[in-house]
Amino acid sequence: MNQTLTRPKKHTGLTEAEVLAQRQKYGSNQMTPPRRKGFFSHFFSNMNDPVIRVLLIALAVNLLFVFRTADWVETIGIGISVFLATFISTLSEYGSENAFSKLQMEEENFLCRVRRDGKIREIPLNEIVVGDLLLLSQGDKIPADGLLVEGKVRVDQSAMTGESKEVEKLPSRDERLSPDARSALLRECVVVSGECEMLVRVVGDKTFIGEISREITVDTRQSPLKIRLTKLASQISRLGYTAAVLVGVVYLFNTIFLDSGMSREIILTKLTDLRFMLTSLLDAFTLGLTIVVVAVPEGLPMMIAVVLSSNIKKMTRDMVLVRKPVGIEAAGSMNILFTDKTGTLTEGHLSVTEVFTDRECYPTAAKCKKAAPEIFKHLHLCAYYNTGAKLSEKTVSGGNATERALLSYFLAEGELGGHRVLSKLPFDSDKKYSVASLASMGGITLFKGAPERLLPFVTRALDKNGQRVPFDKLSFLARMDTLTKKGMRVLLAAFADGERQTPENLTLICGIAMSDRPRPEARASIASLRGAGIQVVMITGDNPDTARSIADSLGLLTRTNDLCLTSDELARMSDMQLSESLPRLAVIARALPSDKSRLVRVAQEKGLVCGMTGDGINDAPALKRADIGFSMGSGTQVAKEAGDIIILDNNLASIVRAVLYGRNIFKSIRKFIVLQLTMNLCAVGVTMICPFLGIDSPVTVVQMLWINVIMDSLGGLAFAGEPPLPSCMKEKPKRRDEPILNGYMVNEILWLGGFTVFLSLFFLKSPAIISRFRATENDLCLLTAFFAFFIFAGVFNCFNARTDRLDLLADISKNRPFLLIMLAISVIQIGFVYLGGDLLRTMPLYLSEILTALSMALLVFPAEFLRKLVWKLAVSRTGY
Repeated sequence: MNQTLTRPKKHTGLTEAEVLAQRQKYGSNQMTPPRRKGFFSHFFSNMNDPVIRVLLIALAVNLLFVFRTADWVETIGIGISVFLATFISTLSEYGSENAFSKLQMEEENFLCRVRRDGKIREIPLNEIVVGDLLLLSQGDKIPADGLLVEGKVRVDQSAMTGESKEVEKLPSRDERLSPDARSALLRECVVVSGECEMLVRVVGDKTFIGEISREITVDTRQSPLKIRLTKLASQISRLGYTAAVLVGVVYLFNTIFLDSGMSREIILTKLTDLRFMLTSLLDAFTLGLTIVVVAVPEGLPMMIAVVLSSNIKKMTRDMVLVRKPVGIEAAGSMNILFTDKTGTLTEGHLSVTEVFTDRECYPTAAKCKKAAPEIFKHLHLCAYYNTGAKLSEKTVSGGNATERALLSYFLAEGELGGHRVLSKLPFDSDKKYSVASLASMGGITLFKGAPERLLPFVTRALDKNGQRVPFDKLSFLARMDTLTKKGMRVLLAAFADGERQTPENLTLICGIAMSDRPRPEARASIASLRGAGIQVVMITGDNPDTARSIADSLGLLTRTNDLCLTSDELARMSDMQLSESLPRLAVIARALPSDKSRLVRVAQEKGLVCGMTGDGINDAPALKRADIGFSMGSGTQVAKEAGDIIILDNNLASIVRAVLYGRNIFKSIRKFIVLQLTMNLCAVGVTMICPFLGIDSPVTVVQMLWINVIMDSLGGLAFAGEPPLPSCMKEKPKRRDEPILNGYMVNEILWLGGFTVFLSLFFLKSPAIISRFRATENDLCLLTAFFAFFIFAGVFNCFNARTDRLDLLADISKNRPFLLIMLAISVIQIGFVYLGGDLLRTMPLYLSEILTALSMALLVFPAEFLRKLVWKLAVSRTGY
């Protein structure tokens, strides 16, 4: 709420009693943080994961029969998997939110200078109240809404408007201090030059930024990963139910018909025995339930939680703070990225690009100093004395953006002394130039400003040797026109003899071309994104010529049909026309905040996974709506709240790394699913077939628990460490609704799973294999060796699943934990063989017996090598 204030008395401010009264009446300056979920709210929310839901159903049904079947090991295993997956995922999300909250607290705890009781004090931002007098200077972020009452400043309002142009603020002329554009100062804007006193009118949630933040209520759609997991859960459920029905039917057929020797009398007796039929049906249902439970990859949710959590930590070291874990995978699925120009593609500040005269051009300070020492000397004088900027310890502050850029050009020269200033006229937006008269050099006056104001008075030019020569105005204008068409800002530096305040009979020193230079890594980053199949669209408030020039230098306009549209042209297009033009869109010039939200909406309606970068309040709706919102680390709190990922260094290269991590995470999940479903297929196949071969329990429930630990927990940890490889960035983005299980994976699962089932049955029934083991009671030696074989086959299939290359050890050195985990599993398994006893149903094996089991398991390597070779040959021939 705005209150009516009168102009305060100079050098006073509020008393302590008035501060308390104002805080009681208008509240504090603290912004109400968005409601965040607690740990347990996160925990129960994560129970809604698609695969977790399938596991919970399996757990519930399993509990109904646990007392009858005594299969408590499987029940406990599912329960532990559900708990650990949910707990790890919750811990990761909760940790990300805490890191973000800590970042917010650090920004909110900065101190502000305030005048109270006639004294200047420093107080935390949240303690400011309505009526306070704040003292602001260059570099300060404005902490509340108010009016400038004394002094003069230039303010960067891009956080509010999206325009990078600095705005001059002057004291309010109204004694009642009514708000007006020339004196209004808004929270989150930054003072770039000057000093002033500001009277606080609005604090906290009632500020302009507070009102905007409460209005951002755009619902975001489901992430690509959640859509894919939902589809995967449905596929696995259908497969499990189908297998369960099949096994139940086969069991009933075996029990009723085959066990009866196909005797008609015995079959009729069984069919009419109600108790027998009920018992058989219950046994068939229990067996089917076992198949469903075994078929479900209970380790998948935990593996996803682990891989997301581990990659979040790695990304933080790469200056990428992940607020929402699913946002990482969404980044990997991104098809199109709408990115701001200023600060993301460019350095975010002006710098001198070129110094030129009517005869020569000097692209760097070093070349200018060497080739034209007198021009360099005079320009140095103009930059140092004819400015509002200051140079101190290699740091430039104060002045406007162009003055800071010009003085920074001479950073290597250090401070320049020995010249007495007779008079100065600072830059004024009306006359568009500044003046400084020096007593040295025989008395000269330096001019710096807009060419259109100074060029008419230039009569001569300074050559590189310091001689005054005739001025070739046409050549100078031609060069200036070339530079302005490239989007550069051009200033003119000149001098006149004697002390004066208006331009007359000027001698040209040089023209100075300035621009917001592209970041050194921006072009390569755009090339990486485009190489990854991601369309990059630059959004800027610059005019079309400037936008095209910058886009061309960044490699965005490489095709003849690439589009550069203005906001007005965009507004005249229907959504259908925009959707059709979207694949060719490269640049939006003169962009408005509303354009961003529309672009995101149209891209999503086209089925694209859309990314958006932003740092201002006006970017928040688009960041919230996008599938993946990249907020800049230097941006406003509202933008950070709306984003999924915070780019701490404002660098497009960090977004490239986020995409790389996202794609690697999805590949790791797919690798783990191949392993899980391959081993589940083996378990289901052996469980289904062995009873018909006279082997009731080839693997005990305790052994199955160990197999689950290997495939679920340790396997997940092994694949979670897979390194992000550059080859990921050469693949096309995945469709938003693309299933996790693709043709290649199904082919690998069926082949490897089927082959391992065949090996298992051959191992258990082949006389050639059986003869290599000692004859023991209940075939304990053979079954111990089979347990070892099954584990070794699982370990070797981990190697098969981790790469689609023929070289199984490709890039294995970049994931050393994988090797350590596989080695640990093998060592522990051998230990179990010798020490497991009755608990694991094992007995010590001879070395030859262990080697036989190991040799049989090794056969999965040539089998998978053959499959990959055939697949690659088929792909090379068909092109698919």
